[in-house]
Amino acid sequence: MEPLAVVFDLDYTLAVPRRDRQTLLDEATEAASVDRISRAEYLDAHGADLASETRAPIFEAILEEGDPAEVATHYRRAVEEALVPFPGVAELLADLGACYRLGLLTDGPTRAQYGKLETLGWGDLFDAVVVTGDLPAGKPDPRTFATVLEELDASAAEAVFVGDHPIADVQGAADAGFYVVQVIDGDTEQSPAADATVATDRLADDLRDLLLTQSRLP
Repeated sequence: MEPLAVVFDLDYTLAVPRRDRQTLLDEATEAASVDRISRAEYLDAHGADLASETRAPIFEAILEEGDPAEVATHYRRAVEEALVPFPGVAELLADLGACYRLGLLTDGPTRAQYGKLETLGWGDLFDAVVVTGDLPAGKPDPRTFATVLEELDASAAEAVFVGDHPIADVQGAADAGFYVVQVIDGDTEQSPAADATVATDRLADDLRDLLLTQSRLP
């Protein structure tokens, strides 16, 4: 079936901080005058709390003292300032938006993820934006994929999902019935559940070519 909709993950699929996350965490904790937090500690706490407005609950679970809300604010600003899109992505989204219903399904606190969209200037490029901070759970929970499909008025059989994470994105979307394209770089674990793969530095060109084989792109 010719796809009607294309749904994207955001982080490490369409955009990435130009500085590593540990550095950004270090800047946030230093600015808030609290103990250093490792990236591993943060990811553990983040994975346990994907449904919140801000990152404050994540930092509250880690910190023994200090203000979690202050750390969350410093970290959000650091990430936003460091965020850059992969080459050609803005143009790709504009082109795809002329042919498909475009969706974004992204894990994370609501304020942080919408802040990233505002920083990138992509707020008007998607027909539906679903942030798991607004939902009972994050990906790969099937309710997250059902929500974005409902907002796009499309079925999974009519949709392509594009994401990087082998479990949250690829396996989750595959289980939901999407045709799945995994975005990979040198450190990404390639998932056997992916129907196709594209490299981060070739995302715009290769995804366009891939959709051309099954769609109505000009």
